[in-house]
Amino acid sequence: MRVFKFGGASVKDANGVRNVVKVLQEVGHEDTFVIISAMGKTTNAMEKVIAAYFKDKQSVSTSLQEVIDYHQSIISDLFQNKNHVVYGKVKALFEEAKSFLLRNKSPKNAFVYDQVVGYGELVSTTIVSEYLMVVGIPNVWQDVRGLIKTNNSYRDASVNWDRTQKEVSTKVDMTKLNISQGFLGSDDNNFTTTLGREGSDYTAAILGYCLNADSVTIWKDVPGVLNADPRNFEETQLLDYISYREAIELAFYGASVIHPKTLQPLQRKEIPLHVKSFINPTGEGTTVGKGIGISPKVPCFIVKKNQVLLKLSSLDFSFIVENNISEIFKMFHDHRMKVDLIQNSAISFSVCLDNKFNGLETMLNELKRKFKVVCHENVSLYTIRHFDDKAVKSLQNGRSVLVEQHGKETVQLVVK
Repeated sequence: MRVFKFGGASVKDANGVRNVVKVLQEVGHEDTFVIISAMGKTTNAMEKVIAAYFKDKQSVSTSLQEVIDYHQSIISDLFQNKNHVVYGKVKALFEEAKSFLLRNKSPKNAFVYDQVVGYGELVSTTIVSEYLMVVGIPNVWQDVRGLIKTNNSYRDASVNWDRTQKEVSTKVDMTKLNISQGFLGSDDNNFTTTLGREGSDYTAAILGYCLNADSVTIWKDVPGVLNADPRNFEETQLLDYISYREAIELAFYGASVIHPKTLQPLQRKEIPLHVKSFINPTGEGTTVGKGIGISPKVPCFIVKKNQVLLKLSSLDFSFIVENNISEIFKMFHDHRMKVDLIQNSAISFSVCLDNKFNGLETMLNELKRKFKVVCHENVSLYTIRHFDDKAVKSLQNGRSVLVEQHGKETVQLVVK
């Protein structure tokens, strides 16, 4: 059994869907479970629908219609038969989304987000599954919400592994090609949950673990795992092999090619992860597996943009000690702030945060009652694994460095 994951870039248009078929024909599709993300930038578009729902209800219909029209153009390109069942199935899914937005009574953004945003995945997999049927590749469409069971921490749900294992073992025929969604799960009340942005990679790992897969492959628009994101760095190099430990380190620091939670279930069963190009499916790509280190051993650059740097100091110049730090971290937890870097001295404490749930303003008001606070917004956090002097200098040049932290293998710089 193999698990494949195709991201949104691979199915952003009709030609992308045709290319997914080509990849499956080239590498084989027997005994395979395929995870497919929402098409193109659909998740972003659905987020606009949700934002409109809370801020400008009159524009909800227009925002959703843009998503519908985008998918209709892809369907009409792929399916010559205008009476094909795919038209009715996709229409029914969008009607479900509209119905929820009309009857919902919950004021909770995270709950509404999870009930609405996942229709991108449900629609994309329906289109791909039906197109595979048209070109003669039988498959089973699976609703992943019936397989992956979670708690009700909406937008960042935790997996109930025992229940998920039971559902997967019961519902998945491993002798067939299965098509399903990434990113989604469901709670005990069968409300949709999501696993966090970029959670489709994690979905592939969850299913790989539960299916005892021989391998998990993530298909991307890059040749494999590179030592830097080509969108942010001019010179990049392909990494041929990475150990689980090294890959987890890179993911922890924010390497975007692998979701931070993806590697843990794979490591537990020593299932290799392949990162390959859907443009060149026969290329070697990168393998993540059991072993030591990274090959070739070159500096790896990671950047997290739009971060927040807080510099806290005591109002009376007393030490910042354990009870202060405990209180500060409780605030981070309560406001769902992700900590990416910490640096402290006797009377000051600096921390770089990811404000992805927009809790900063409220938290700052609380912090300022007890601490002197200096806040730098829109900073970038650069991390270099396996650094050398040349690599560090390349980031320092022309930038205002607010915090610099060195470890044995890793350097981190917060820059403005």
